[in-house]
Amino acid sequence: MTAYRIAPSILSADFARLGEEVGRLEAAGADMVHFDVMDNHYVPNLTVGPMVCEALRPHTSLPIDVHLMTTPVDELAVMFAKAGAAIITVHPEASQHVDRTLSLIREHGCRAGLSLNPATPLEHLDHVMDRLDLILVMGVNPGFGGQSFIPHALAKIAAVRERIDAHRASGGQPILLEVDGGVKVSNIQAIAEAGADTFVAGSAIFGAPDADGGYHGVMGALRRELSDVGQQERAA
Repeated sequence: MTAYRIAPSILSADFARLGEEVGRLEAAGADMVHFDVMDNHYVPNLTVGPMVCEALRPHTSLPIDVHLMTTPVDELAVMFAKAGAAIITVHPEASQHVDRTLSLIREHGCRAGLSLNPATPLEHLDHVMDRLDLILVMGVNPGFGGQSFIPHALAKIAAVRERIDAHRASGGQPILLEVDGGVKVSNIQAIAEAGADTFVAGSAIFGAPDADGGYHGVMGALRRELSDVGQQERAA
């Protein structure tokens, strides 16, 4: 049965209380903390840098999943590796030499990921599958939180799942299939059925806090939707 992971994106968190927010996510059962890095160059927004990652690291035992929406990426990837990231994902359009970038991330002790925007062709995966620990399919165009999921991303997720399964069948390493953008309670089941196993959710989680400021309610709702997918897998 597929092991599902939920990675709340702190892009939608209260930045004035970021350490507390991450602690509440961990208490609510999050599997990873997703860290969206935007540079106002590759995407039209500006968020956080390695210093925030380093400051956050002591506040959680969860892996920090860094998504670099920046160009260039190599120097920044090394800085985030040193700041405590566990996974670093880059966009192929942002690197002049993708193979080298992925190798650099791994050389600095992190798992490496490649992110595909809605219009990014899957051919970028052709020669780097053996360098990947994660493939991130964007459900929205990157740059802003709170966007609606683009429906045709489901077909892309399914196509990436086929590539991962073929890679594994030929003796390749495990690769996570993560989806970021527009993930919420009402569609996480369909996204899982398309083949995703790791789910980034921002406004869906931080926009639905419990009465005490925790996130058990919405995390539980997301888990229940994923549990239904798991039951279907067992029945099959």
